[in-house]
Amino acid sequence: MRPGANRRPSGRPRRRLSVRAFLQLSVLAALSTIVLKTAAWWVTGSVGLLSDALESFVNLAAALFALAMVTIASAPADDEHPYGHNKAEYFSSGFEGLLIFGASLAIAWAAVQRWLAPQPLEGVGLGVALSVVSSVINGGLAAAMLRAARRHDSIVLEADARHLMTDVWTSIGVAGGVLLVPLTGLLWLDPLLAIAVALNILREASSLLRRSVDGLMDRALSDDERASIDAVLHDMASDDVRFDHLRTRRAAGAKFCQLHLHAPATWTLGRAAAEREAVERRLIAAVRGLRVTIELLPAGQEPPGVRTP
Repeated sequence: MRPGANRRPSGRPRRRLSVRAFLQLSVLAALSTIVLKTAAWWVTGSVGLLSDALESFVNLAAALFALAMVTIASAPADDEHPYGHNKAEYFSSGFEGLLIFGASLAIAWAAVQRWLAPQPLEGVGLGVALSVVSSVINGGLAAAMLRAARRHDSIVLEADARHLMTDVWTSIGVAGGVLLVPLTGLLWLDPLLAIAVALNILREASSLLRRSVDGLMDRALSDDERASIDAVLHDMASDDVRFDHLRTRRAAGAKFCQLHLHAPATWTLGRAAAEREAVERRLIAAVRGLRVTIELLPAGQEPPGVRTP
């Protein structure tokens, strides 16, 4: 490896395949729940179930856009993008947040119209049963996606999974409320539930947008990850070897670490390179997904324009 080269961890292709597979499952789940929830609304005429069906269309659009962004993010680094294209994943979660925001406004509008002109519900039992089946599909997939998101540090999977889980709780609340309408005779319960759905997914949209913007602003690694890096450098420092000017940043699942390694000027290039490689391997082992760039410098020397700490 040439001096100062970026050492990348293994396992990236496997991560991309796993993320893509889950997003493809998300597309299939969205198509299935669209059919089920639309049928539930058609049978009952419930605006609450209609709001639930509209959110499934958002799920589909978000999953398709996420697939496109993951494809872009998996492209190798090039001259114009030397750090790769990983940040494309943040556009996916941001787009999903915008879709959820738009869906919440549409749901609220439909709910207000139904509030002003209440209508009795029909076929409640069948409609609720269809909604429950769709919730089981989304809940199972969301749980699996959250585990995969933690395993692969994927904001795309986490955003899609949290959206699906929000959809599950929404469906449960709507189904329970729809069952209460014929029991109580309170027709206003149906639009009230739809408004509650709109407020809930609006909160989720705000969270996704906030995280996406944060990710696009080159956020440093977490305190725990930084502590792991510091521990490795402290362990490998000696009277001959010194480290400084450590910088870290995150881009979706990719994590970057840059620093200087100062070694005696009397060392051979081979010895200094071997020391750097040992440090790189230890850092990559300590922080999953870390990409390390270490610049070799003679002891006491700094690059032009860099002050000694």
